[in-house]
Amino acid sequence: MNDTTRSNARPTTSFGYEEIPVEEKTERVGEVFGRVAAKYDLMNDVMSGGMHRLWKDRFVRRVKPQSGEDILDMAGGTGDIAFRLAARGARVTVADINQDMLDVGIERAMEQGIDDLVWSRQNAEDLNFPANTFDAYTIAFGIRNVTHIDRALAEAHRVLKPGGRFFCLEFSTTTWPGFKQIYDAYSHRVMPKMGQLIAQDEASYRYLAESIRRFPTMPQFERMIGAAGFANTKVEAIVGGAVAIHSGWKI
Repeated sequence: MNDTTRSNARPTTSFGYEEIPVEEKTERVGEVFGRVAAKYDLMNDVMSGGMHRLWKDRFVRRVKPQSGEDILDMAGGTGDIAFRLAARGARVTVADINQDMLDVGIERAMEQGIDDLVWSRQNAEDLNFPANTFDAYTIAFGIRNVTHIDRALAEAHRVLKPGGRFFCLEFSTTTWPGFKQIYDAYSHRVMPKMGQLIAQDEASYRYLAESIRRFPTMPQFERMIGAAGFANTKVEAIVGGAVAIHSGWKI
């Protein structure tokens, strides 16, 4: 799991399969995404066979963005989710802790003529927004990279208006018999090699594969969402749980 543990009285947390001091994780994750930012979208296409586009379409349909709503897309980096939300009339703030990822998103938005998004560098664990600001909070493939998941969830709950909704798209653990072994082999053997071939960065994609395995299971993460104060929590498994959409409401 991604939450901290104690070793010899010094707080540590997971960085892939490695245990590191808590205070180092944000910087090290930032280094990973700084290195992969330029090829991030290309690698998503290659690694998922383009399926990530369908998952994101499905995710946004579940969010049901409405014209005039204020939505925070956390870890929104390159803009994939934000563009889809904005196309449905929502006012979207794209937030990410990594400026390199935001820069890629801003450039993509300019190329597509999208000029009504707000871009903001933010730490998911300590957002600089007032309470009760947003109608919806989305985060796609980002929450497993934060140091303290519980703090990020608490912040999501804080910045949502009463009646606001939380939606998270994240990799998880597939429950399909036999597929787990295939998926694990692909993640640990193929993904890093593809990262080296396409992005000249095997280590970063090894971390990304390992971070998926260290993320809480679907039931565990759903309980964490509930513990943050969300009601009516729900999880929708995709590809047997290799990917999942988690949701909850601020009552």
